[in-house]
Amino acid sequence: MAAQHDHGHTPAAWTGVIIAFVGFIVGGICMVAAQPVGFWVGIGIILLGPVVGGIMRLMGLGKADEPIAMVPATTSEDQARVHANA
Repeated sequence: MAAQHDHGHTPAAWTGVIIAFVGFIVGGICMVAAQPVGFWVGIGIILLGPVVGGIMRLMGLGKADEPIAMVPATTSEDQARVHANA
């Protein structure tokens, strides 16, 4: 089954997620090893992920904003028909 949307399949999104993932790994290892400085470095790396992803998006490496398609409003008869078939 193919996805209808291309959500997150951009270099900006992948880079931001990978950076945040590395931060989680660093923070987790340092927390288990009782290294508070390393833990906070990991937290800093996690927070760096969305910043880098956002900058890359602004540079044109993210998904372009698309207009939202407007769907016509349904009538009460259409809603009744949908509920009757459910």
